[in-house]
Amino acid sequence: MKPTLLIVDDEKPTREGLRAALDDRYDVYLAEDAATAMGLLEAEQFDVLLTDFRLPSEDGMKLIARAKSLPRPPVCILMTAYGSEEVAVQAMKSGADDYIAKGRMQIDELEMRIARVLRHQKLEAENVTLRQQLDTKFGLENIVGQSPAMAEVFDMVRQVAPTRATVLITGESGTGKELIAKAIHNLSPRSRARLVAVHCAGLPATLIESELFGHEKGAFTGAHERRMGRVEEAEGGTLFLDEIGEIDATIQVKLLRFLGERTFERLGSTKTHTADVRLVAATNKKLEELVKAGTFREDLYYRLNVVRIELPPLRDRRADVPLLAQAFMRESARENEKGVREIAPDAMERLIGYGWPGNVRELRSAIERAVVLCRGERITVRDLPAEVRAEGAAPATGGGGGQFIAQGDITVKEAEKQLIIRALNESDGSRTDAAKKLGMSRRTLHRKLHAYHLEGL
Repeated sequence: MKPTLLIVDDEKPTREGLRAALDDRYDVYLAEDAATAMGLLEAEQFDVLLTDFRLPSEDGMKLIARAKSLPRPPVCILMTAYGSEEVAVQAMKSGADDYIAKGRMQIDELEMRIARVLRHQKLEAENVTLRQQLDTKFGLENIVGQSPAMAEVFDMVRQVAPTRATVLITGESGTGKELIAKAIHNLSPRSRARLVAVHCAGLPATLIESELFGHEKGAFTGAHERRMGRVEEAEGGTLFLDEIGEIDATIQVKLLRFLGERTFERLGSTKTHTADVRLVAATNKKLEELVKAGTFREDLYYRLNVVRIELPPLRDRRADVPLLAQAFMRESARENEKGVREIAPDAMERLIGYGWPGNVRELRSAIERAVVLCRGERITVRDLPAEVRAEGAAPATGGGGGQFIAQGDITVKEAEKQLIIRALNESDGSRTDAAKKLGMSRRTLHRKLHAYHLEGL
């Protein structure tokens, strides 16, 4: 798609001559005065504004200042026959990105200037994106999990991230679907562009279309200006649609078309736009059941379900609870400037024994609460939420011996060993039942029993 260029000059031969020279590389628009130019700038998104200094009623410097005040301003180049250092300085103060003397202007030089300011703008945008990414969690290294179930998830993320495939992430609320979406984006070739998230459940049906595809000025009551949608914002990057099962039938049709053709129209417009966007969707609903109920389109379901990543609930990967709890403890202690350094053994037992209906999100909240309420360096049972204190199991005992010691320097192997001991005790020695509790296969459990010298349990 060609960059858009708006040429503003009150002399028709100059306007038409510049258009003829630049039309092969740019989508060129023309205006003869500042008022006409501003009307076009407010109605359309332009990449470049090339304006004469001398214009009827308002000079080019004032036009540039007004153009730069727009939400998404173009790069601006000022042309003038009055070439002097003073005019150049004034142009730059007005917000011009470059300045060229009309009397000495060559088309080759002008094209070079335009290309240079566009490259500079692109580099600045990329730098902003990279700085934003430095504040986010990259890759998989900050997603805590050592259980076999999470190892499978991580492996699938690494395989799918470099591709263009649409990904559907499923799992209960609070299992970390958005973190996985970020990991897919950050490990992909699109990581230099944006990851744009839309939380569909938080938007009324009447606004989702505008939010996704944008709208034109006057498209509906309150649409006072043209607005770019999230699809356009994600150009070259990834669009993450959370709770995709919440969108209504009308939007499903438009989304299906976008997935098939990568084309769309803004609300209130018939002009077709294209976007190079990868789609990652997530839901805590069973889309297959919604398809059977007739509330979700079957063809859209198959478009979304190209690669599916199922996130296990926390109750099915209890081996990760100590690791997650300690990671959240350190994070919350740092953020709240508390000297909390460890979790008492009986408190960790309660954390492991609780069912966590809210999954990782609920665990994070519980640990943050415990850190805030903790009166010393160790989180105790009394610091935990009432429901966790009530449901937690008693400390594990038996073959491997003793309580689950969950201090800040506990190793992953020690945590796993103690969880295996507990699962076997709760299952009366049944290897099959213990493996189910731990979220691993019976074969894996046998291998770990041998590694930890626990075959006699």
